[in-house]
Amino acid sequence: MEKDWVQIASFDQRTFAELKKMILEAAEIPVVTIDRSDSTYLFGEVELYVNREDVIRAKRILDEETT
Repeated sequence: MEKDWVQIASFDQRTFAELKKMILEAAEIPVVTIDRSDSTYLFGEVELYVNREDVIRAKRILDEETT
C-alpha cells in the first residue's frame, strides 16, 4: 500500500466495514478496505484506509454517523 494511505478503523465484520466504506464514498472520500480475516475460520479484522489528507474529514463523518 502506498505511504499516503492511513488506517482509520478496523472491524470484525466485513459487512460493517463495507457499510462504512459506502458512507465515505458517498462523501466522495476515496477509501480502501483490506480484509485480514482468515477465510477458512472467518475471524480477523477488515481494515479501512483513506488518503492522509482525508483522515480528519473521514473520522468526523464516521463519528457523526454513529451518534
